[in-house]
Amino acid sequence: MKKAISVFSGGLDCTVATCVYDNDYEIHAITFNYGQKAFAQELKASRKICEEMGWTHEVIDLPWLSDISNSSLNTDDDIPEVSENDLDDIDKSSETASNVWVPARNTVFTSIALSYAESIGAEIIIVGWNNEEGLTFPDNSQEFLNEFNELIKVGSPDKIRIEAPAINLNKEELVELGVKVGAPMKLSYSCYKGEDEPCGVCESCVRRNRAFKKVGI
Repeated sequence: MKKAISVFSGGLDCTVATCVYDNDYEIHAITFNYGQKAFAQELKASRKICEEMGWTHEVIDLPWLSDISNSSLNTDDDIPEVSENDLDDIDKSSETASNVWVPARNTVFTSIALSYAESIGAEIIIVGWNNEEGLTFPDNSQEFLNEFNELIKVGSPDKIRIEAPAINLNKEELVELGVKVGAPMKLSYSCYKGEDEPCGVCESCVRRNRAFKKVGI
């Protein structure tokens, strides 16, 4: 069977995106530890999902990314709390995005995933980038996807491409896709704070909760 690398945090987005390719590819999931507050919960969710789906799973430690970061995700700074009304306020969302931004995170993750893809002969790299977060996170955007795929064409001897099936979807549509492909969304974990029970007030939680509510789940 064809092989795929999944950049996998155990979150909603990557879980749905990876399940889109489950029937056609042998999935190799990689989870990054960059000192994020939520790592323990992300690891727990990733392991459960990979076991449920029969995917291989590996953890890659990136302590240096924590050392150079000033993001509230992996420093002692408080993670911003938002309301549902804040989500569509581009100024407030941009401010939150800036607060949780980890330096070049998706560039680093995707480059490492490319290295793994070359090493095992994988044809695709699966990511959970989506349109809703792409509005404030440039490394979740269609432009970033297109440019990175062009970079791979130039810089890799292998025919590998990044697949982001949710790149044009908002969270509500992503949840609907998850239902369609039978993704184990209930096992996923999206909270920035890393508590046993999701906080419900960080931007990731609020976007997730709104999406499930709109779909009626």
